[in-house]
Amino acid sequence: MCGILGIIGQNLPEDRSNQLNFEEMLSSLAHRGPDDKGIVRDGNLLLGHQRLSIMDVEGAHQPFSREESQLYGVCNGEIYNYQDLRDRFNDRFSFQTHGDSEVLLPLYQECGQQLAHHLDGMFSFVLSNGKDYVAARDPIGIKPLYYGKSGDMLFFSSEIKALVQAAEEIREFPEGHYYHPETGFVPYYQWPDESSFLSDVDEVLEKIRQTLSKSVQKRLMSDVPVGVFLSGGLDSSVIAALMSEHLPELHSFSVGLPDSPDLKAARLVAEHLGTIHHEYIYTEEEMEAVLPQVIYYLESYDPALIRSAIPCYFVSRLASQYVKVVLTGEGSDELFAGYSYFKEYEDATALHRESISILKGLHNLNLQRVDRMTMANSLEARVPFLDTEFIELCLKIDPSLKLHKTYGLEKWLLRQAFADKLPQEVVWRDKMEFAQGCASSTILEDRANAMVSQAELDAARRDGVPVNSKEELFYYRIFHHHFPHPDAPALIGRWQGTLH
Repeated sequence: MCGILGIIGQNLPEDRSNQLNFEEMLSSLAHRGPDDKGIVRDGNLLLGHQRLSIMDVEGAHQPFSREESQLYGVCNGEIYNYQDLRDRFNDRFSFQTHGDSEVLLPLYQECGQQLAHHLDGMFSFVLSNGKDYVAARDPIGIKPLYYGKSGDMLFFSSEIKALVQAAEEIREFPEGHYYHPETGFVPYYQWPDESSFLSDVDEVLEKIRQTLSKSVQKRLMSDVPVGVFLSGGLDSSVIAALMSEHLPELHSFSVGLPDSPDLKAARLVAEHLGTIHHEYIYTEEEMEAVLPQVIYYLESYDPALIRSAIPCYFVSRLASQYVKVVLTGEGSDELFAGYSYFKEYEDATALHRESISILKGLHNLNLQRVDRMTMANSLEARVPFLDTEFIELCLKIDPSLKLHKTYGLEKWLLRQAFADKLPQEVVWRDKMEFAQGCASSTILEDRANAMVSQAELDAARRDGVPVNSKEELFYYRIFHHHFPHPDAPALIGRWQGTLH
């Protein structure tokens, strides 16, 4: 995993002071990749890369630079089908590393701006052939990308913080799109539009087992240790169970306050699977102490996101002491009707549309939280539930099966599919939000309400501050201190569910 930064323009500054400014911008992304740093310049192109070494630890330096063919590029993420692509180009491209991202160069040579169609992975990248360039973001938006403008210069960056001092305008790069200077933004991924659904339960359960197992297995690709976030809930427990079938030693990680129900459930799963289990019990004082740091890395002031980001920060910090890669359970709730408000849906088609709607919003909500909190601790997170093949399978399933009316329990299909791999207390455990499971869901809200008066909230709203509660204003003040750029507040994600 990495941090990328690019500037493209006709009048890039030549003097050393501006070069140092680029280095300062890049250094703001150092937490995303502290293992290596690279900068390359060619004419109107300036690229920077902060590397977290996962594949070909010693050799896969970035930016990619082939001066003889004027090929340059930076990539953040993982290309899971890189070996197939590499085999395709081995006889006509001289690979210099064993890293997965280098395959982008011959693919760009052959396919041009259409190369994203051929990729299976999570990624954001900027590539240039000396005359042209293309930037792209993965179909779901698992990996972040922002772009900015200032005069005739165009910026690309993994995080907002690298752009706030240099770009006059900052926008989020849309997921599932590529950008080319002649075409602008072009969508290359189409969400499935199903008119008929799979309704045979036995067939559906077998497909879920096979496809999710395949997704987990491809995400074990690594030259460094891989672990799992284990909350004790169904989603992370299923991922841990599937990982344990392929890894002789699996490290699992759980956090919470002393009375956290997640800690107890996670211990039960870890013992059942035989993982090497690690846990960290934090205090209310620690939560308050890390809040400014969490908001800085999260790049959001949304209350729901911040509440869940606190335990995610702690578990990422814990995991980074033992592994460099973790798998997580994000995406399951959206695919299997896991939120409580889904029970209000009587119409299967409406439920299906709602699932797609909230899946499309994940890139700057739960996925942003996981990316930023893991990367704040130089840790890579992978999300097997959001494999595009698995998403397409789940969106072909009869929505009425996901919310089994007889049992009145969300995610019935997922529970049923993996009931034999986990303790029954976990399989049929009621769903809890991450912050609730860690026993920390109201602590920050209570603190904010004590620190902000109603008069302050009213005055802020009259002044146009985009907040809806005392808690949100409390977080906004910290956010605005870190990100005073006028475009920054509009870049945060908010829940898009229609009934929640």
